[in-house]
Amino acid sequence: MLGAFNAISHELFTFTNETYINANSVIALMRELLVHYAGSAIILVMDNARYQRCKLVMEFAKDNGIELLFLPPYSPNLNLIERLWRFVKKKCLYNKYHSDFSSFKSSINDCISNVDKKHKDEIDSLMTLKFQTLKNTN
Repeated sequence: MLGAFNAISHELFTFTNETYINANSVIALMRELLVHYAGSAIILVMDNARYQRCKLVMEFAKDNGIELLFLPPYSPNLNLIERLWRFVKKKCLYNKYHSDFSSFKSSINDCISNVDKKHKDEIDSLMTLKFQTLKNTN
């Protein structure tokens, strides 16, 4: 599952498939964002996955006016969507048994589709643009 989280409006966009996530998956998500945010500036914060940095994705983003902002390695807390994935795992996967893939997938989809209703207070606190900064003490 790929996702994009609007840091201002708290809208969540996801792209799901039952195989591997690859460059085409990233482009499919970008296409959804282009339709939804037609005429608006789009900045996607990305980690450093190889399929996100490949030529195909980079060219698609450039051709469609999408700015890609790559975070430093090993910094998932700076990426809001990574915070959301951790939250979803905690709520619907940790210490839970799913008898089959369908049940597993349903649990994730239910959590994601209700994240702004059922877990609103937790999400509002977690998905903030306020980041802790550390001062240099030298």
